[in-house]
Amino acid sequence: MKLSELTPGVPATVLQVCEQGSPDPIASRLRDLGFVAGEPVSLVAHGPFGAEPLLVQIGFTRFALRRSEAARITIELPGARA
Repeated sequence: MKLSELTPGVPATVLQVCEQGSPDPIASRLRDLGFVAGEPVSLVAHGPFGAEPLLVQIGFTRFALRRSEAARITIELPGARA
């Protein structure tokens, strides 16, 4: 599942940031901000009518992300592991 698809208030865990080309400065920046495997993440809110920006919390820090940036982040919901 992608972070951009997450329902507000539902906790999740980051699995990976997907690269789109090499080098990918956006993916690198997202990892620098803390979007790394194993980190807890949640969608706090989004713009009007489900639009941009998305307010995302990772750890104790909140970031405003574009929907296209959030779509690069693969997440896992609690209890989703088999």
